Amino acid sequence: MKITKQEVEHVAKLARLELSEQEKEKLTDQLSNILTYVEKMSELDTKGVEPTSHVMNINNVMRDDVPGESLSQDRALSNAPDKAAGHYKVPKIIE
Repeated sequence: MKITKQEVEHVAKLARLELSEQEKEKLTDQLSNILTYVEKMSELDTKGVEPTSHVMNINNVMRDDVPGESLSQDRALSNAPDKAAGHYKVPKIIE
């Protein structure tokens, strides 16, 4: 499929891009080559090929969610720079 220079100019205008004449010529050729390749790919017989969003199988790599012991309040607060009444103490940000 051949793309015209006017189509490249139109797309550049929509994208608010300023292109030089050399860039327009180069993009016209490059986009035409891309569209020709995609058109060629559409000729392939894809019957029996399942659609996919990834070329490799994706497996969940996270561990099972098993309940366990949580930190005690003292241990959770042990590294806090400032604490009061069993809570983290932070600077006031709302007046």
